[in-house]
Amino acid sequence: MKLFVSEGNPHCLKVLAAVEVTGVHCEAQYVSHEEKVVPFLSRPALPALLLPNGQHLFSSNAICRYMFEVSGVESTELCNQWLEWEATDLQPALLQALHMTVLQGKGSEVSKVIQGPLNYLVQSLSKINTPYLTGEAVSVADVVLWAALYPILLDSGVALGEHKSFKLWFDRVNGMHACQTAAQKVLQGKGHECMKSYMQRQPAPQISQCRDMQPSNSTPAEADEGERLVSEEEIEAAALTWNKGLSPQATERKHPILPQEGKRNILLTSALPYVNNVPHLGNIIGCVLSADVFSRYGRLRGWNLLFVCGTDEYGTATENKAREEGLTPQQICDKYHAVHSSIYKWFQIDFDFFGRTTTEKQTEIAQDIFWRLHKNDFLVEDTVEQLCCENCKRFLADRFVEGICPHCSYPEARGDQCDKCGRLINAVELKEPQCKVCRQTPVIRTSKHLFLDLPKLESQLEQWLDKSTSGGDWTPNAKQITRSWLRDGLKPRCITRDLHWGTPVPHPDFKEKVFYVWFDAPIGYLSITANYTDKWEKWWKNPQQVELYNFMAKDNVPFHSVVFPCSLLGAQDNYTLVNHLVATEYLNYEDTKFSKSRGVGVFGDMAKDTGIPSDVWRFYLLYVRPEGQDSAFSWADMAMKNNSELLNNLGNFINRAGMFVMKFFEGCVPVMDLQHEDKRLLALVGWELQQYIQLMDKVKIRDALKHILNISRHGNQYIQVNEPWKKIKGGDTERQRAGTVTGVSVNIACLLSVMLLPYMPTVSQTIRDQLNAPQSCINTMLQGTGTFVCALSAGHRVGTVSPLFQKLEADQIEALKKKFGGQQKTAQNAASAQPVTVPVPAAAEVTTVNGVDSEKAKQLTQAVAEQGDKVRALKAQKAEKAVITAEVAKLLDLKKQLAVAEGKSPEPAPQKSKKK
Repeated sequence: MKLFVSEGNPHCLKVLAAVEVTGVHCEAQYVSHEEKVVPFLSRPALPALLLPNGQHLFSSNAICRYMFEVSGVESTELCNQWLEWEATDLQPALLQALHMTVLQGKGSEVSKVIQGPLNYLVQSLSKINTPYLTGEAVSVADVVLWAALYPILLDSGVALGEHKSFKLWFDRVNGMHACQTAAQKVLQGKGHECMKSYMQRQPAPQISQCRDMQPSNSTPAEADEGERLVSEEEIEAAALTWNKGLSPQATERKHPILPQEGKRNILLTSALPYVNNVPHLGNIIGCVLSADVFSRYGRLRGWNLLFVCGTDEYGTATENKAREEGLTPQQICDKYHAVHSSIYKWFQIDFDFFGRTTTEKQTEIAQDIFWRLHKNDFLVEDTVEQLCCENCKRFLADRFVEGICPHCSYPEARGDQCDKCGRLINAVELKEPQCKVCRQTPVIRTSKHLFLDLPKLESQLEQWLDKSTSGGDWTPNAKQITRSWLRDGLKPRCITRDLHWGTPVPHPDFKEKVFYVWFDAPIGYLSITANYTDKWEKWWKNPQQVELYNFMAKDNVPFHSVVFPCSLLGAQDNYTLVNHLVATEYLNYEDTKFSKSRGVGVFGDMAKDTGIPSDVWRFYLLYVRPEGQDSAFSWADMAMKNNSELLNNLGNFINRAGMFVMKFFEGCVPVMDLQHEDKRLLALVGWELQQYIQLMDKVKIRDALKHILNISRHGNQYIQVNEPWKKIKGGDTERQRAGTVTGVSVNIACLLSVMLLPYMPTVSQTIRDQLNAPQSCINTMLQGTGTFVCALSAGHRVGTVSPLFQKLEADQIEALKKKFGGQQKTAQNAASAQPVTVPVPAAAEVTTVNGVDSEKAKQLTQAVAEQGDKVRALKAQKAEKAVITAEVAKLLDLKKQLAVAEGKSPEPAPQKSKKK
């Protein structure tokens, strides 16, 4: 790589600092400010980075981000937000400040110019408790913001002492040897004098009013980004692209879809949902909806893509549900497979094939992989202790036993995990275990099982992971969870269970057992594909031609990144392994968890009964998609986003554009005579389109959606400024102007319909129907790096235009919130009236000395700590006063019990009166 920089150029300080901090090997060549390094640009652009493939990067922030990524540090969402804020909010103010300081000698006045963005940065820093902007380690955001601010803070009248948090951060970055080395290289120890030659060649910045300080609770992404500056080259390029016209129509999908030579072949799976329950909104956004958006987008990009999913039907959970409902396991599977299919159809999930795991193909493929692992010596036998119910005459699988958690004393812990403390449990560790079927106390028996020898496969797994995580798009949480498993050291994992409902183990010594669901279930991807096409191996045994994307929630990660890949690696049959593992965090419901039993939250079969269209559900779930951290569904927020973003922003623009054609131009798109302002808008929209494509390519689905909304905001502003409804009443020139504005706007609406297709397929089709848009516009706009072309040329006749969205009224939302709120508040209030007790050991185990029950005190101490955490969390979330009061009452009761167990008085000591 070769980096072209010039002395005195403040933008070059950023990239040289990034090079020094990351340690990336890069040859730096100093050139004059006037030298044209990037051949296809008509004006000099420095800094510029020549990549090994001959391409150039000439955005300083993009170069910095690239340096960090090359060094193995991927930019987080928060980093990217800061970089965007720096480019759109901070840079315009700094450019004006540098012009005043370097050329006009007015350094003492710059504090007025940069006060707005500086206040925002100060407020943001005061609210974080980490040494750097995005965490414990220096990031690309720290380097870029330091380098941007350094030249102006070098010798100015800005008093940093007034902003303690900002000064600490700035001094911390400024003190790094790498940053000082970069500053010396760019400014040569001459300060502002060194920048004079560069600044004299820059156009004088337009004097603008400083933006007011951002709201204290906003993030860089939520801040008003203002108008992006576009260059003359971008404007002219956008105008040329506009006239290219539409590409030929793409061919429709034909089944079976198989890999093709010379195409990008993508095999896309979504984690198989358990068949024994109805999926809630969190399940839907975490798996099938996210996968559906990306698969629809991939087809728009022209990729050869196969999207498969299905219900996971074997295992304990299904047996349990069958007993509850008095049905056979097969009947349960048939019933809930139909429920799942119906829900996903309503949500418009466009699978190529939606199958199930209770098939002959599943048995055939799972047993084949088993025998290969056995033959290659990757299976080991061991005897394990299990709980056995003598009354039911069978070993109890994890979900068939419950008791007191050995860690937190929660009385209803399951045999595999405690729902309260989240710890994994071995069923034999439970205190006072009970069989869930007959409620008898089980006994411990031994049973022989087969284990996948993960330690023996660890080195192969490490090699594959290094390649896959570095070359593919793995979400940060997927990488982190996987590395934590490896860091702790892999252990053999049991792959058999003493159940009846499952894929039979074919080994004669284990013929009474079935495969454990987490060995068996991921093989369902293969068997479902095999039920779709008998040429399934062209997808699953073809890693040279096929890219595999897995979509899931984070709790499924280790099974897809460790256990399943080890099974396929050990089978040694050239299996396709995951290249891109996309995991979401959790979506909560309001301020609690989804619970079918308590009636809390919206489940898939209920969404359609709300009267809110499927597309609006899709939009909001994708708007709050938990990409970097847990998020929450909120009725109030859903109504606000529907009414502001869909109705007032997106719908308003598209409807106005179409109505102007109908009302002012008799339904035909008018002639467009593009002026500089129009071309500039085309460049802005084209840039937003490119950002959308870059983000979607990286599966940043939520962030990409914001660029769709940005385009409609640009469009609304364009219409508002030009007022075509007034100009249409004027002379020929004004009428021509109204026609151009209307024609450009209706073409932007057409582009939006294409960009919306992955998110809101019905709305997308409705827009295209209303505009009578040609089908070929779908495959034209998103090919390559994105092309915004004139799809509706002069003379094109539109259809009937009507509003796309309806307002969600406050009373409607309040009724829905109440309907799906369950009984949790009533239950909490009722619970507060009852004394809170903690399970204690049996009498023989209690040790009491001088009135002190040490064992009970230990358990109560932990319970008090947990309840205290809960109260603090509720206060932080600003929960309702009644809910907090109920939980505080529980806390006080626990403290009284603890005092008694410790041999103290349960009443608090009287407080001393305050001195007057």
